[in-house]
Amino acid sequence: MKKITALLLLFSLSLSAQIEKDIKLLDKSRNREIPVAIYLPKKIQNTPLVIIGHGYNFNNPGANKGYSFIAKALAQKGYLVASIQHELPTDPIMPATGDIQVVRKPFWESGAANILYLIKDFKKRYPKLNFNKIILIGHSMGGDISTTFTQKYPKLVYKLITLDQRRVAFPRTDNPKIYSLRSSDQVADEGVLPSDEEQKKFNITIQKLPNTIHNDMNDHANAIQKKEMLDWILKFTLN
Repeated sequence: MKKITALLLLFSLSLSAQIEKDIKLLDKSRNREIPVAIYLPKKIQNTPLVIIGHGYNFNNPGANKGYSFIAKALAQKGYLVASIQHELPTDPIMPATGDIQVVRKPFWESGAANILYLIKDFKKRYPKLNFNKIILIGHSMGGDISTTFTQKYPKLVYKLITLDQRRVAFPRTDNPKIYSLRSSDQVADEGVLPSDEEQKKFNITIQKLPNTIHNDMNDHANAIQKKEMLDWILKFTLN
């Protein structure tokens, strides 16, 4: 029964009316192109903005389109969703060895700069958006980038939702609101996740997903896994 319900949900998303389009922003200050996939709601009027950050994909283009089941569901609910391609083919490969907090920080900082530039651009491109209701959603590296941005610009973020970010520690704060979905097979580095006491103190929500592994927290997930993630994401965003 759960599988049938999940399949019906995904089928309804495939019939949705939101429009997807691709644009390329250019941050001249960094001479950096920023590809973005945009999922539009039926109308834009005081509309919240959701910015999605993808997991690491070894600089292959199109990684930002790997979360369409999330983007389409949120566009159906009236959000404008922008999914950023943080990696470019000309970028260096992200190091897998060494002091991770040091060698990967430039990648997280670059991603945070992408988000900041997108927000500035969208204020001109979509002036009817509600920029007081910006929600960041990031998986793995995209979660580390989204968390880095939240650390740097907390007043620009309404809610932060991560899918198994493992390296960058959550700010211990109750504003912006912080939520995280955790896979059944990976663990975060020490200090990344708040303790039980900190979760209670700052009203941070950490939710384990019994059916979903780290590498399936995207469009590769099966119907049951997608429903498991969407149920929580919609609860976090609409609450």
